[in-house]
Amino acid sequence: MTSVRISLILLGSLLAATACNAKAAAPAPVPAPVVDAARAAAPGKQAAVVSGGCFWGVQAVFQHVKGVISATSGYSGGSARTADYETVSTGETGHAESVQIVFDPSQITYGELLRVFFSVAHDPTQLNRQGPDAGTQYRSSIFYANDEQKKIAESYITQLDKAGVFPRRIVTQVVALQAFYPAEAHHQNYAALHPNEPYIYFNDAPKVEHLRQEFPDLYTGK
Repeated sequence: MTSVRISLILLGSLLAATACNAKAAAPAPVPAPVVDAARAAAPGKQAAVVSGGCFWGVQAVFQHVKGVISATSGYSGGSARTADYETVSTGETGHAESVQIVFDPSQITYGELLRVFFSVAHDPTQLNRQGPDAGTQYRSSIFYANDEQKKIAESYITQLDKAGVFPRRIVTQVVALQAFYPAEAHHQNYAALHPNEPYIYFNDAPKVEHLRQEFPDLYTGK
């Protein structure tokens, strides 16, 4: 854990007002995507990779989404040799703190996952930062695995911008996924394992609560 993150944890109570949550940024509910994949007829597994600030909170949100099989914190955007927390924290590796979401497309679509991503997992209008965390490693990105994911992501961003859902333009990057590297073991399930840390309490727990409130049909208390 870097000295910057430690300082943020110790100052967590002072950061409550700037806690990252898209609910505060969007004056109206984020609508469902007009362009989306069809719900699969049979159970299966697909993967989505996104980044939007510290991976602890993004992982925590998707671990509570119905149809998500697993959510893993990690790194995307850089090379394998720099895919470790201390190096990524320099902001010079090209990596973003990311989360790989493995989901059952018969229970939830890719577009529905993106709706959660834009609604409660992060603020897509913050450039190279989320709340108290600043740097390119905290940028908002969707790493698409195929042309269908790219089309859905780009169409959704255009839809939300045209509708004026957010008070500022969405800055989320839509880029091809080159690789996803799981983060160190102590970063996995961090929010669930450390619920009383000030950083988690003020920045990440509210995201999960917003998920429960805004998407009761998708929320699971697992």
